[in-house]
Parts: sequence; structure tokens; C-alpha cells
Amino acid sequence: MTARVHEPSFSELYTPKLVTVLKEGYGLDKLRADILAGLTVAIVALPLSMAIAIASGVTPDRGLYTSIVGGFVVSVLGGSRFQIGGPAGAFIVLVAAAVQQHGVDGLLLATFMAGIILALIGALRLGTFIKYIPYPVTVGFTSGIAVIIFASQIKELLGLTFKDGEPGPFVEKVEALATALPSFSLSATAVAVFAIGLIVVIRRLRPHWPAFLIATVTAAVLVWLAGIPVETLGTRFGGIPRSLPAPHLPTLSLDKVIELLPTAIAFALLGGIESLLSAVVADSMSGRRHRSNIELVAQGIANMASALFGGICVTGTIARTATNVRAGARGPVSGILHSLFVLAFMLLAAPLASYIPLAALAAVLAVVCWNMFELHQFATLVRASRGDAVVVTVTFLVVVFRDLTEGILIGFALGCLLFLHRMAEAVEIETLRPVVEEDLSDAGSDQDPLPYEAGLASNPDVVAYRISGAFFFGAAATVAAALDDIGEHPKTTIIDFSGVPIIDSTAAATIHGLVRKAAGRGGTVQIVGARPAVLRVLLSHGVRPPQVRFRARLALPRDAASD
Repeated sequence: MTARVHEPSFSELYTPKLVTVLKEGYGLDKLRADILAGLTVAIVALPLSMAIAIASGVTPDRGLYTSIVGGFVVSVLGGSRFQIGGPAGAFIVLVAAAVQQHGVDGLLLATFMAGIILALIGALRLGTFIKYIPYPVTVGFTSGIAVIIFASQIKELLGLTFKDGEPGPFVEKVEALATALPSFSLSATAVAVFAIGLIVVIRRLRPHWPAFLIATVTAAVLVWLAGIPVETLGTRFGGIPRSLPAPHLPTLSLDKVIELLPTAIAFALLGGIESLLSAVVADSMSGRRHRSNIELVAQGIANMASALFGGICVTGTIARTATNVRAGARGPVSGILHSLFVLAFMLLAAPLASYIPLAALAAVLAVVCWNMFELHQFATLVRASRGDAVVVTVTFLVVVFRDLTEGILIGFALGCLLFLHRMAEAVEIETLRPVVEEDLSDAGSDQDPLPYEAGLASNPDVVAYRISGAFFFGAAATVAAALDDIGEHPKTTIIDFSGVPIIDSTAAATIHGLVRKAAGRGGTVQIVGARPAVLRVLLSHGVRPPQVRFRARLALPRDAASD
């Protein structure tokens, strides 16, 4: 008996997790837990949001706008209980390139367009396909991004100055860094080393303490008290504003939309991948399950809202989401409160942010890069198999030396080819001679009333093959060669499809070709045990009676020959 699988309704798929949590019952105990978790995440998000914005080529306040507006929308409308939305390190490379090519207005428009694309992907239930990105590709591009971000922070870590500005491409950036080494600042380097050391010590001795915020605040206090000559948020950006800007639409024009479409698509794809990866991490930590399509819709709306308020790209942030789970969050309320806490900081403590040294924020990002570069996973994949090693290495190199989007596409293509190769190798075809059914009594039965005849067991007029595995274009050539290599042409060819779960049009065309050849020499073909889905594909490609006969199970040789 086949169990019926419940098909979720539209409302079940697109109900925000906040609604689900509130329906389950939400009391003071859960609220207290979410307040503590939201405060913990906000403390982590404060320095990160500003650091990511600065590394992306925009002012630090835009990172705070992203955490406040984008994070709020993601938690209110999203499909994960614990997802924390905001600016992510993975976007630094793309956002910085967009700012250099199109300016801040172009970045905001591309972010708004990416939000529309993400919302459409979720509404059309395409979120499932984003999950098909192979693991070696995610490790390769994440590690590549980490290298690029770290390279972009060397300037602040060492206090370097560039005569002609900092180039974007990795190779040119490294060359420019080498040229600028004589401008090395001992003060900035000392602050950066102090901040990194403090983060490492706190994480080892007090892993639950907010290491990023403590290191940033401590460095700011030391710089202020000792009068250390380093650049701060105040000296470079004039501090941060004490309020949210009024929402406004980015400047729209058809030419600009067409020009920014590739950037918007890149933002949307990376945002979808990052947000679903983050939701999966939260699921694995909490034992819960997210709703991928409504999560993408929420991410899309969050990006549109962020662009309206002058923020940058929003996505699910793995580190902050994991912190949220570890802090004991009970639902999306913690994410909402995290955004409100960041807003409160901006409203009440904005003047203090002017004293934060840029070297300390660069130190925070340097530690983030170390965590992003998944060294253990990278090494494991390199050792696991030659195919995985090629995919992760090529993806990493293309991301670093060419382009992030190209790295994802090339890595995905290589991953697909590797999968197809492995699937093709898993397909087997074997000759069945003699063809027999399951054991029967020697006394005979109604199905087999005649006694066994040895001569019929090796009937040269009947040849049978069994195909096992997914029969698709990758294996079609191998199977076709085996079927053609019959030697003497039999009167009856039997193909056992009982071990074939799926078949594609190329494989069906291969079988159709065999049927035509058999009919041309006066032979017949029998297909045995084909599943309904496989049978439909065969019939749609012309593999049908009277040229071929379908059977539910194998027949004895003498029965087959007599048909």
C-alpha cells in the first residue's frame, strides 16, 4: 500500500514563521529569552554592520540601515524561526564593484531590483532549485570571498595610503599594496593587532562574551585616552547620523535598469544562496525546518525596503543567525528586537561611534575572513576525491582572480558535470541468459505447467538485458553500444527496466532506435517492469505497440520466443 504524501497548501508554504510561533503560544518566558538573544545579536551586529559597509565602499551608516530595516523585515515575514538578516561579508566584493561602476545610486537601484527578483523566485516556488548548489561550490566561493575581503582590509590593518586609490581586481590590489608598503603606519598596525589578539583571547577564555564589540570599544577607548594617531569613523566619515533617513525610491530609467540587470541578478542569486544556507544552518542547530520560498519572498521585500532607506544588500547572516540560536532565541521576535536594539544604538549613542578606529573594524573583518575561509572543509574536499578537488579549487581560483558570479556559474557547471559522470558510471547493463522468474515448484504450477527443458534455457533466439540505475543522456551512449553488440541477431530482445527509476528523452530515443533496428530485421522487443513514469516517457517517444511489447515481469524463454 502506498502512503499518500500530504501536499502543502499555499497558505502553509507562505505563512511567515512569526505567525506560526504566535499561534503556538507566546508568553513572557519566551519574550524574555528573545530579548536576551536579540540584544546579544545586536551587540555582534553593531561593529560588523559598519565594518561590512566600509569594506563595501559606502559609509558605515548604510550598514546600520541595512541591519535595522532589512533585519526587521526578514524576521517579520521570513520562513525561518531564527534567521537574522543584515549586511553580509559575502556581498562586499559585489557591492564594492557596483559602487565603483555605478555609484551609490546605482547600488541602491540594483539592490531594489534584486529584491524584486528574489521575491519572484520565492513566489514561483523556485527556492528549491537554489538548494542544488553543490557543497564544493559553496566552500570554494566562500573561501574565495574571504581571501578577497582580507586583501581589501590590509590597507586599514597596516594604515597604508594609496596615491591613485585602491584598485578592485585582486592581482592589481596586491601589486598596489606592495607599492604602498612604505606608507606603513605603526599606530594603525598596533591597534589592529591589539584588537585581533583581544578577540582571540576572549573567544578562547569567554566564548559567550561579545568579542567583536568588546575589542572595538576597548580599542576606541585606548585611542581616545592615549591620543593614538589613527583614522576613526569621525575623521573619515564624520561619524554616523542619529536617525533613519526618509524612504525614497532610487532614480529609475529604462536604460539604467537594463544596465544594472546583471548586477541585480548577481545580488539576487548570492542573496538567495546565502539566506537559504543560513536557514539550513539554523535548522541543523535547532532541529526545526524553515520554509524556503517564503524566506526568499521576505528577503526580496527586505532588499527593496533596505534600498528605500539607503541600505545595501540584505541576506541571511550565518554567524549572527548561529549566535541567535546559541543565545536561546525562541522565534523571530529575537530578530525583530535585534533590529530595534541597533536602532536604539544609532539614536542614542551615535556620537560615541566617531571614536571607533578603522583599524579595529578592519580587525573584526579579518577575524570574520578567517572564519569564512573554511580551511578544514576545503582540505577535506581536496582529499575526498579528484572531482570534488577540481570543483572546489577551480571555483576558489575563479572567484579570487576573475569574478564571483563567474566562479559560482563555472563551479556549478563543473559540479553538474561531475554529478552526471558519477551517475553515468552508476548505470549498469548486464545480459540475462537464461531469463528466469522467481523459484517455482518442480511439480509445476498454473503459470508454468510444463516441465523444465534445458534446451530452452539457452535459446539463441532470445536475448535479455537488465538496465540498472538512472538511464539518462550521460549513460545513453554506453547502453546503446551494449545493446548493439549482440552478435547474432535474436528474434526477441528483452530489456528489464525494473531497476530504472528515471529515464530522459535521450535514453528513450536510444530504445526507440533499438526497436526500429529490431523491426527492420524481423525481430521483436519486449520491455519488462517499466515504472509508470518511465513508461510515459517511452510512449511519448514512439516506443509503443505493436513494435514493442510491455510486460509487468520477466517471461520464460519459451514464452518470449513464442510471442
